[in-house]
Amino acid sequence: MLKIFDLSLKLNGFPLEKARRLLLEILLVPEAQYESFIEQKKKEIVAFHLEHNSFYRDLAKDFDGNWESLPIMRKIDFQRPLVERLSDGYTPKSVYQNKTSGSSGDPMVFARDKMAHALTWANISRRFGWYGIDFNHSWQARFYGMTLDFIDNKKLRLKDYLSKRYRFSIFDLSDDALEKVVDKFRSKKFSYINGYTSPIVLLAKYLKKKNLILKDICPSLKVCIVTSEMLFEDDHKLLEDQFGVPVINEYGASELEVIAFENTDNEWIVNSETVYVEILDENNKPVPYGQEGRIVVTSLFNKAHPFIRYEVGDFGILDEKSTAKKPLLKKLTGRTNDFAILPSGKKPAGMTFYSITKKLFDDDGNVKEFVIRQTQKDIFEINYTSERVLTETEMKHIEKVMGDYLEPGLQYIFNRKDVLERSSSGKLKQFVSLVRD
Repeated sequence: MLKIFDLSLKLNGFPLEKARRLLLEILLVPEAQYESFIEQKKKEIVAFHLEHNSFYRDLAKDFDGNWESLPIMRKIDFQRPLVERLSDGYTPKSVYQNKTSGSSGDPMVFARDKMAHALTWANISRRFGWYGIDFNHSWQARFYGMTLDFIDNKKLRLKDYLSKRYRFSIFDLSDDALEKVVDKFRSKKFSYINGYTSPIVLLAKYLKKKNLILKDICPSLKVCIVTSEMLFEDDHKLLEDQFGVPVINEYGASELEVIAFENTDNEWIVNSETVYVEILDENNKPVPYGQEGRIVVTSLFNKAHPFIRYEVGDFGILDEKSTAKKPLLKKLTGRTNDFAILPSGKKPAGMTFYSITKKLFDDDGNVKEFVIRQTQKDIFEINYTSERVLTETEMKHIEKVMGDYLEPGLQYIFNRKDVLERSSSGKLKQFVSLVRD
């Protein structure tokens, strides 16, 4: 049978077979030697970019040979034309390039050399293979954003078809639209679901309301893989109950690749094959396993463009059971730019508000989705979609619980919406603060 996924990569110049051989070599490095292997790869990628990349040489001018003297790279560092950031011998036409969605700030154009891109896909394919998914033959139900431009949309649809994907619109999540989604599952043999958490959760809520199990409707379905947005435990259970298949948490960044992926033992395994992940404190020092810090990632094989000690914008914790070869992500705790500033000076993470409100809203299933916006230090807008308007009693109860948990004297404005505003990529940003320190 024709392997369209493999063929498409090869026709575009990505050396997939060579990448698979390299990945196998990495996987065969014994645990006892793995820390030394990673240290060598870190030295090699830094030496390469210091010699061949003037952009990185300028950033790392204070490097003294000690890894911790290397600068922390941030998105703001990349706000210049891509051609100025590429290593010697690479051009925009000779690399894979794309851009981030901009959901956590300004979009950023990035690049990978063709070998690094092939290695990325070899590693992603391996992880999906844990669940019987083969990109060459398995049909994907895709819940990502899409362009609304007519020509670009047709191109995307063709690309999806050749990649064995069917893309659902996530900009209309009404009951009528979700019924059409369910009808598509009745008529097509999907192997897996992949996409943003929030629209997939809405699909599960719709199925629950209709007393339907997706696996009964689509017996070929094997697994659901959610990404890009926080998956809470109660939503995880809802998805598994209504889909009838395992629900897997993926964590990654488009400019890098998959950073962590749940295995069949429910361990959130950090990618240690092609990236190096650090958890740092406010002084850029590594924290011990089990402690929270900023997630910083180094791409070990991307020679076209440096991502060395790159701050992805999230807080997380590595499990105490982590090893060099098998680091485990214990928890994602929120984004670095999602902190509220209260009148007292307290700075709770935005996910604190979201977690509290979610538990309150989920009591009867009335509220479908919501977004919290801090407009002033003491004022929070709670925008929500629902079957019915929240009652005065419900709003007062939410205000009391929030005040008890955070601090008294805060004001909450509830706005019922027909549709919540999403980013251009389709992501739902659940907490936004317009207040600056």
